[in-house]
Amino acid sequence: MAVPKRKTTPSKRGMRRAHDALSIDSFQECPNCGELKRPHNLCNSCGHYNGREIVSVEG
Repeated sequence: MAVPKRKTTPSKRGMRRAHDALSIDSFQECPNCGELKRPHNLCNSCGHYNGREIVSVEG
């Protein structure tokens, strides 16, 4: 069974975890209604995508 010979230093541990941070979600303004939406996704408030109405939203 593999067992570490020495304790991992906080510096080495931090270097290993350098890429583990979560990124902030990006948002774009919907060109039809102006609400914020995720890029390359259907707008939840108006149902438009790429300049066309895909889903009719009641309300």
